[in-house]
Amino acid sequence: MLHLRVISPPSHTTEAVAYLSDAPGVVNLVVMPGVASRPQGDVLLFDVTRETANDVIDRLKEMGLHKSGSIAAEKLDLVLSDAADRAEAEAPGQPDDAVVWEELAQRVADDSQMTWAYFAFFAIATQIAAIAVVINSPIVLVGAMVLGPEFGPISAVCFGLLRRDLRLIGRASRTVVAGFGVGIAVTFVCALVSYALDWIGPTSLDSHASVEFIVKPDRWSFIVALLAGAAGVLSITAAKSSALIGVFISVTTVPAAGYAALAIALGRWGDLGGSVAQVAINVTGMIISGTATLYAQRVLWARYGARYPTQLRRKLKDPHLSGG
Repeated sequence: MLHLRVISPPSHTTEAVAYLSDAPGVVNLVVMPGVASRPQGDVLLFDVTRETANDVIDRLKEMGLHKSGSIAAEKLDLVLSDAADRAEAEAPGQPDDAVVWEELAQRVADDSQMTWAYFAFFAIATQIAAIAVVINSPIVLVGAMVLGPEFGPISAVCFGLLRRDLRLIGRASRTVVAGFGVGIAVTFVCALVSYALDWIGPTSLDSHASVEFIVKPDRWSFIVALLAGAAGVLSITAAKSSALIGVFISVTTVPAAGYAALAIALGRWGDLGGSVAQVAINVTGMIISGTATLYAQRVLWARYGARYPTQLRRKLKDPHLSGG
């Protein structure tokens, strides 16, 4: 469930409370008149199921409470309440399948921003990838995949395509390109220093069968990118996800960027072409599948999730009703 805190001007409170008192999925409603000061107004506290959160938030926004007051939400990890259990059982669909679109919009908007932390993670991940190539270590390469932060803005591009938000698409695309640019530039400089110190040489990229796949894109590269994009979107929209999904999301993007930086520093222009192609194929594949996954989630929930029979859900959740 989600916990919402709403600051409402007194002129809107009666309407808001009347709606929340009867809204499906809303429980534990608390009204505290006149306690808010910035902005001034009444505070409404309540819990809502993920399945009905979009309808509730949209209705509160229609009342203008996000402009004249405030709407804030946070995820609840533990709720011990019979009323909450009943609300969850009666809510349409399954909570793990419900996408809270305002929550996702806020997340991708944050992920599309250029920050020092984003560039730092990108530079570190790209350098680790380059080192993995030099020492021919798939294990170290996985470390670069874990650190790679590129899926954040890529998911923002997917969301922008779904919403047809050209500003978000443009901002997120610039963030992706800038991240790869900074990561490759920093790694290129480090590679030049390593070359001057005689730590690497023209043959440093030879006979690295374990990591050569990152500069040899093929049909499997595109299929992996499609799967990674779908997994990545599910990891940021589902109520439950694995932190290790980030390993698969970053596969062959940051590693290929690290390889590209080394190829430039060592003058291996043939390898550079393969690295750039690998990055392009993977980013394109993730955008295609990520956007398609978001679209499928929106359509399937609207057609099926929200219409899941209440009595059947109760039987599935209650072993006594289902005969178990």
